[in-house]
Amino acid sequence: MSAILARGLTRIYRRSAEEIAALFGVDLVIEPGEFVAITGASGAGKTTLLNLIGCLDRPTSGLLKLLGRDVRALSGKDLEIMRRQHVGFVFQDYCLVPTLTVEENVALPLLFSRALHQRNRVRDLLARVDLQDRSDHLPRELSGGEQQRVAIARALVNNPEILLADEPTGNLDSKQGNEIVALLRDMKLTIVLSTHNLDLANRADRQIKLADGRVV
Repeated sequence: MSAILARGLTRIYRRSAEEIAALFGVDLVIEPGEFVAITGASGAGKTTLLNLIGCLDRPTSGLLKLLGRDVRALSGKDLEIMRRQHVGFVFQDYCLVPTLTVEENVALPLLFSRALHQRNRVRDLLARVDLQDRSDHLPRELSGGEQQRVAIARALVNNPEILLADEPTGNLDSKQGNEIVALLRDMKLTIVLSTHNLDLANRADRQIKLADGRVV
């Protein structure tokens, strides 16, 4: 069973009488454990594709299956469960809560999933991303690379099968960016990463290039 399967995947946004095709007729198959880079210029559809895969948005038409389940057939509640239990998301701007410590930021998804009894997993993940000594620090006390590692640990705390990363190195220097990609490669998950950086994309198992909402 494929981790991600799309056939004719299309997302059209309507603005008054205007229709904007952000993604059109995308076909792709991503197998379990693959590390895939989505490349393309700004506006190519990379974020739209990740939002669809991450169940943050619904396709206008076409087939999208995650872990064998048809996303378009899922209710709103089932989509929420899919997001919470099976998909982790890492954003370019980290999206950490500034008033929470590193450990509290990583533990936040456990609060929403009512699994705070799994706090040992938070400490294990902080050790995995080499931040065990920074657990009581606030985000403003960390470097950009450290903040992104906190975001990665938070995305993994619910033990997802799929990890999505939208330009996760865009705010980092090349050294920090390389460290983040190396860390992601070590995760042994299905990983889909969007990036403008072809040097980083070349470190993925394969690349999928988008242009004007289509695979090219």
